[in-house]
Amino acid sequence: MPFREINSKMVEATLAPSQKLFSQRGAMLAYRGEVSFTPNIQGGQGGVASMIGRRVAGEATPLMTVEGSGTVMFGHGGHHIQVINLSGDTLYVEADRLLAFDGTLQQGTMFMGSQGGVMGMVRGQVTGQGLFTTTLKGHGAVAVMAHGGVIELPITPGRDVHVDPQAYVAHHGDVRNKLSTAVGWRDMVGRGSGEAFQLELSGNGAVYVQASEEKL
Repeated sequence: MPFREINSKMVEATLAPSQKLFSQRGAMLAYRGEVSFTPNIQGGQGGVASMIGRRVAGEATPLMTVEGSGTVMFGHGGHHIQVINLSGDTLYVEADRLLAFDGTLQQGTMFMGSQGGVMGMVRGQVTGQGLFTTTLKGHGAVAVMAHGGVIELPITPGRDVHVDPQAYVAHHGDVRNKLSTAVGWRDMVGRGSGEAFQLELSGNGAVYVQASEEKL
């Protein structure tokens, strides 16, 4: 079920009786029709393993299951909303940036160190973001939140993209990430985002970057 962008800070989804979606708690702004909202205790389509993964990661963002027949408008905190459509691939996104997503998508959790090695683990410590990242896989739409607007940057073989970790929103495709730095380890630890270190993404896919480094 695609999300319709009402403006840069609001989206609308149309629900049929056979469909459902998951949203962040507090994201519903208004709805029409017979729609129900219930707390999700199984971590979305990922089941208990996904729920446990989020708790271990400190990503305790609660989800609501949205079902029924009607239309629902979503937004949260006045943040910019970006709709990402998946066609069988996997989206990697911080849990607190998820606004709402199709119930058909399979949710999971990825340990950042599995892609970036030790430096991938360091990313979580340095930037304040979790060592785990939420994954959404399949065919469907995802609405994510960001500050100040979002731009999609393509990642192609031989053309790596370097992103300030605080500006990173999400990425998809066959992409590897690692933390690169221009300063020594002792200088890097404890610093905020900026030129001291960057998240290096390589492979084939796309990364979404927000205009502001402000955390959600």
